[in-house]
Formats: sequence, structure tokens, C-alpha cells
Amino acid sequence: MKLKACKLEIAPSHISLIADELGLKEKQVNSVALMIAQDATVPFIARYRKEATGSLDEIAVTAIRDRFKQLDELDKRRESVIKSLEQHGHLTEDLKKEVLTAETLASLEDIYLPFKPKRRTKAAIAKEKGLEPLALMIFEQAGNDPFVEARAYVDAEKGVNTPDEAVAGARNIIAEIINENEQARSKLRFLFSKKGIINSRVISGRESDGIKYRDYFEWEEPVAAAPSHRILAIRRGEKEEVLNLSIAPQEEAAFQILYELFIKGDSEDSNQVKIAVSDCYKRLLSRSMETEIRVASKEKADYEAITIFAENLRQLLMEPPLGSKRVMGVDPGLRTGCKLVCLDRQGKLLAHDTIFPHTSGKTILESEKKVKKLCMDYKIEAVAVGNGTAGRETESFFQKLDFLKDVPIIMVSESGASIYSASEIAREEFPDLDITVRGAVSIGRRLMDPMAELVKLNPKSIGVGQYQHDVDQSALKESLDDVVMSCVNRVGVDVNRASSQLLAYVSGLGPKLARNITDHRNKNGPFQSRAELKKVQRLGAKAFEQSAGFLRIFNSENPLDYSAVHPESYHIIYKMAENLGCSINDMIKKPEMRKKIDVAAYVTDNIGIPTLNDIMAELAKPGRDPREKFETFSFANGIEKIEDLRSGMKVPGIVTNLTGFGAFIDIGVHQDGLLHVSKISDRYIKNPADVLKVHQHVLVTVLDIDLERKRISLSMQYEIA
Repeated sequence: MKLKACKLEIAPSHISLIADELGLKEKQVNSVALMIAQDATVPFIARYRKEATGSLDEIAVTAIRDRFKQLDELDKRRESVIKSLEQHGHLTEDLKKEVLTAETLASLEDIYLPFKPKRRTKAAIAKEKGLEPLALMIFEQAGNDPFVEARAYVDAEKGVNTPDEAVAGARNIIAEIINENEQARSKLRFLFSKKGIINSRVISGRESDGIKYRDYFEWEEPVAAAPSHRILAIRRGEKEEVLNLSIAPQEEAAFQILYELFIKGDSEDSNQVKIAVSDCYKRLLSRSMETEIRVASKEKADYEAITIFAENLRQLLMEPPLGSKRVMGVDPGLRTGCKLVCLDRQGKLLAHDTIFPHTSGKTILESEKKVKKLCMDYKIEAVAVGNGTAGRETESFFQKLDFLKDVPIIMVSESGASIYSASEIAREEFPDLDITVRGAVSIGRRLMDPMAELVKLNPKSIGVGQYQHDVDQSALKESLDDVVMSCVNRVGVDVNRASSQLLAYVSGLGPKLARNITDHRNKNGPFQSRAELKKVQRLGAKAFEQSAGFLRIFNSENPLDYSAVHPESYHIIYKMAENLGCSINDMIKKPEMRKKIDVAAYVTDNIGIPTLNDIMAELAKPGRDPREKFETFSFANGIEKIEDLRSGMKVPGIVTNLTGFGAFIDIGVHQDGLLHVSKISDRYIKNPADVLKVHQHVLVTVLDIDLERKRISLSMQYEIA
């Protein structure tokens, strides 16, 4: 019996395989499989079902889910192959056994290849001419003279006019036999993957058009060692018809494999087989293997790029929030002015205006007056300035205002803000506002709570990826969605303040239920308890089970409602309080009360020590935000454009993006500098993420400035911040 889950089939036979691959117990894998089959989410399984999984974390649960999906795809392909073999009369018990035991898609396709319906190939045409017996005789290499034997196959009516033509046709059949040989394909596949050389050359006449690819105009390296960013860059150059790309090992190594497999001697029939081997490799096998290694190297590069993107996104989403402050959001501009918005502590728009602080003295004075009035009227506690065009100049303007000397002026990334401004989400909330005003709102809210604002965007538009448009888009979306869901549920969501976009990422909800929650909230007022969520339209028992522990209700009379304790465990805490003779609030506020609790006394069939330990940790700090404390940051004074830089300068910066080859650093000059992986640390590091994370504050040294190409080279050696 198979369990249906997430549109894939979970076969029990896969349990032991996955357990062995991941180094887990079969019981753990089976428990995860059962819960996935019942539509449980990864965050829920990892957080609230530790007893069942043996305390597997989200990474392990996700790995189990994804491996089941891969095996499900293999099973479906097996079914398709068996059906095709049966339809065409090829299926035997032995062949069926081979298909059912194939461990990879590649090996499955090798088994199927000889029986796969084909186009009218050279071999097929030769078979139509009756040359297959001659081909098999030559391939046997018994010492016969092929050209003598071929005389019997000369038939003008069939299109075979000479013995040479007959032998040539036979060689085509032999070439196809070799091409479809499972052992030959397996050995060559290994050779291409381990010894293949990726070769890139510029297409004649495209040198000037493809200047950004000039590093790859004459490039070669082992494909097994090529980093993901290089493979993706070369493939993009090929797609744009700037580069020619090929991947192949040394021909001699390939021929050696084939000769050892198929050449039995040095007679004339062996010589014909040798010619067929050469033809097969150059015309069929090399092309087929190159296609496979292209796909395999692309999949590997995609995986690495997606992994980098996902980790960057995780760090960005978990960036410390300023918190509930009255914020002025500023979308900088020169000619069109700077758009100002004033937001209350919940991010609600209170007022908006436009100032022109970068023109004449009169308009600068008017701008100062407007800012002062808005700050006084709405008691502004922080100013968020977008880091786009005129960002540094606008930051300087605000920093010079005496009445803001005690108010933090903070540069905020605008990445994705313009996309949000033009989105349906922004139009729905602010139908009558200009997109630049919506952008200022987004900038202000991003300072207050980066995650709550960033979830409104397609993660690809946030700007922390590496060749994100070149990788498998389905795999990218799935990975990024997993990251967003993981982060949202790790932090928890204030159900009475959250947007429907944020609620949609809560375990067990999704867009429709998220919208139903906000509609219910708008109609009936704030939720007073978690139990009240059950009144939301279509939010049934399953959705409540999956989501309740991640939803926070800070105005609830029950303090557990704003903690990460799941409602299914409330009865245990009630029992603890009863045994202690105190209230739940006393348990939370008084550590000495919690120290009296022997958690082992509360173990049940369903709740064990892992969950009880989580409960105790939550009682110590209910609803604690796992994100770090917010820290202000300032760029170097007087360094506002690339022309202000000099080699040897030491300047503060913020990591904006991590890639496989280094990090990009914003140093406040409207052009990120490149901190190459070799310049990050005094010790050797392979991965920039081993030392840095997105939005980390660093101190870097300017190595080189290329004004023409607007490139800045940086170093952090001896300067770890």
C-alpha cells in the first residue's frame, strides 16, 4: 500500500533505503513519511513531533521529504517504461526485474534504450535492407572476411549494390548495438563525469558584444571541479550566442574503454568493429554522454546556486527588526524629490509628503521645515532612508538636522521595493497613492520588521541570489518557499497584526486561509485567544493543529497564547501550575517556581522529554523572538560616490550578497564592491558563508577601483569586523 502525500507516492519499500542513505533509523523515516502523508508541514513535524521523529530538525525532515519525491519520480518512470515494453512485446521477467531494480534514472534509461521506439536511424535503414545477420556475424569477430561474407547480401532491389555498401550498413547496426550497451554507457558516463573537460571558446565576431564573458573566451577546466557560478556563467554565454561550450574527456581514454569492451582481436572483422566503435563514439555516444554531463553539471550547479540563494535569503529574513517604532520612511530622489511617509508602531500609514533637499537653498529650507513638522506631529522615533539613487545624499541631509540628533537615521535596502510598489498587493492597500509613496512605506516597514515586508515579494526579486534566472525555476521556488516558511514559523506570527501574505507562510494555512483570517479579523476585531481561530471560515481541526503553535495572540488573557507552546500541550502546564499551587503567570515570572518542576513526572504516551524541555524553555521566555538584537550602522562620512574612494582606504560596509566566489559589500557609494573569497580571511576558506552572512557589518580595505567598469575590489584580510 502506498501513502499519498504532497502529490507524490510514498512506497514503504523506500523507508529502509532512505534510512541508510541519510544515516537515520527506519522508525524515524517512517514517522516522517506518515506525517507527510497526512499533510503535516516540515516546521510542524520538526517543532511539535520530536518524540515521533527522534528530534529530527527541519533539515533532516526536508531531506526525507525530498528523497521520497525523487524516488517517487523514479517509480513513475519505471511504470512508464514497463508499460511501453509491454505494449511493444519486449517485456520479459528478467527485463522487468532489471527495470524494477534500477537505482537511478540514468541506469533505468540505459536498460530501456535498446527497446525504446526509435526514429528511422541509419541502423534501422540497414536492418530494412536485411543486413542485421551480417552485422551480428562481424560483431562476433570469429575471423571471417566481412567483405567475402557481404557478397551474399548484395541486392540492388534493397539498395545494397556492393559488398562495401553491405559492410558499411552492418557497421551502422554495430554502432547502434554499442551505443545501446548498458556497460559501455555506464563506463563512459563515469569517464565524462570524472575526466570530462569543460571547454569554452568565443564565437568569431562576438568578441566585442560579449565583453562581459571575456574571462571565458578561451577557458577550460575539469567539469568535476568547475564551480557552479562558472558553469552557469558559461552556459548563459552560450545561450546568448557569445560562447561555444563543449564537455568531453580525452578521446583516447574513451576509445580505450570501448576497445576493451568490444574488440576481440586484430582480424579484418575486428577491424570493422573498430571502425564501428569510432563511428559510434563520434556520432552517437559522445553526443549522448555530453548531453548527460551537461544536464548533470547543470543540476549540480543549480543545486549549489540554489543552496547559496536559500541561505542568503534565510539570513536576510532573520535580520534583526527595529521593532514597533514610529518610523519615517524615505524613498530618495533627485529630480523628482524624496517621498516621505510617517508610519505608526504597527506600520500603518499616517501621512506622506515630498521634499526637495538636493536643489536650491530655498527648497532645502522648506524641506527641513516639512521634515520637522512631520517628525513633531507624529513623534517619529527612527528614519529609514532607501539606499538607491541619492540615498547617501539624503542620509546626509537628515543627519545634519539638529532636531533629529537623537533619532537614528538608518539606511535600508531598497532591493525589491519598486517591485512591491507596482504589485497588486500594494495597489490593493494603497489604490490612490503613487508607486514612489508605496515604496517609501515599504522602506519604512522593512526597517521595523524585515521579514513581514519581504514575504510580500517574490524571493527572486530580493537580490541575494547567484544566477537565479538561470537555474531550475521549479526547484528554486520550492527551496525558497521552504526557507520563507521555515523562518516565518521559527519567529512566529502576531495574528492580529500580520498581513495575509505573512500568514500564508504559517504552517497549515496558505493564501486562502490567510485571507479568511484577515477577513475575520477585519469584521470581528482582534482575536482574543487561539481557540477563537477555530471560528475562522474553513479553518478546520487539521489546519488549527498545524498552525496554532506558530500564531501569537499578545492580548490574550492566557499567556500561553503568545508563546510557542502548542495548545495540545496546555493541559500539561495547567497540571504543573495546579501541582505548584500557583498561576501560569507565576510560573513564567518566577524562575524559582519552574525549578521545582520535575519534567519527567509529566511524561505521557504522546509527550516526552524533548517536548517538555521545549515547554520549559518557552515558559522562561514566552514568545521570544529568535532574531538578534538590532544594531545601527553608518557608512564612512564623506564617502558617497565611487570617485571618493582611494586604494588603501579602510571603510565600513554591509554584506549584501554571498556567492560561491565571494561577497558583495555595500560601502555607501551606490556600487557594491567585490570581496573575493581569497581576500576574506588570512586563512584558506572555500565558502564565503563560512565567515560571512548577509547584512553582516564589516570593515574592508579598498584594493582597486575601476572607474570605467565601475568595479571595486575589496579585502578583509587582517580586518575581520
